[in-house]
Amino acid sequence: MGMTKIIFSGFGGQGVLMMGYVLATSGMYEDKHVTYLPSYGAEVRGGTANCTVTVSDEPIASPVASFPDFAVLMNTPSLMKFEGRIKTGGTVFLNSDLVELRPKRSDIQVVAIPVNTIAVKLGSIRGANMVMIGAFIQKTGLVALKSVVKSVKSIFETKGAKVHKMNRAAIQEGAAFKTV
Repeated sequence: MGMTKIIFSGFGGQGVLMMGYVLATSGMYEDKHVTYLPSYGAEVRGGTANCTVTVSDEPIASPVASFPDFAVLMNTPSLMKFEGRIKTGGTVFLNSDLVELRPKRSDIQVVAIPVNTIAVKLGSIRGANMVMIGAFIQKTGLVALKSVVKSVKSIFETKGAKVHKMNRAAIQEGAAFKTV
C-alpha cells in the first residue's frame, strides 16, 4: 500500500471531520500508521471544513498532504478549492447531489455518488457522510469495511442501537453503490 493521503472537505455540519476521523481510527484498528489533521478556524463557520488523513504501512514523516491521492468533496466550494491539489492519477469522490461541476482536469478519476439521496432514502440526511465513507472504502480498499463499521460503532458508542443500525446501513449502502 505504501502511503496514501486523503483530503475530506465540505460544509461545516456535513460530517467531513468525522469521515476523516473514522478512516484514521479504522486504520489504527488494522495497525497502520495514521495521521489525522482537522482544519478548524474561522472558515468552518458557514464555509468549508476539511481534514487530511494519511494511512501508511510505514511511519509518517509529515501529516501535511500537499498532493493528496484522494479527495472526498461534499460541496462545490471544496471542489474549487482542492481540484488543483490532487496528485496526477488521483481520484475525486464527489457528492453529486450538491456538486454539479466536474473537475476540468483529465488526469484524475471522478467517482460521483448521490450520497444525500441515498441517506434520505435510509431515513436521515445526517447519514450522507457514512454513505460516502462506505463508497470510498469499497472503491479504495484502504481499510476493510468491517474496520469502518467497528470504528463507527466505537465512536458513537453512547448513541444506542438505532444509531448503530442506521450508520451500518449507510456504510453498506455506500459500499454497494455502483458508480459509472
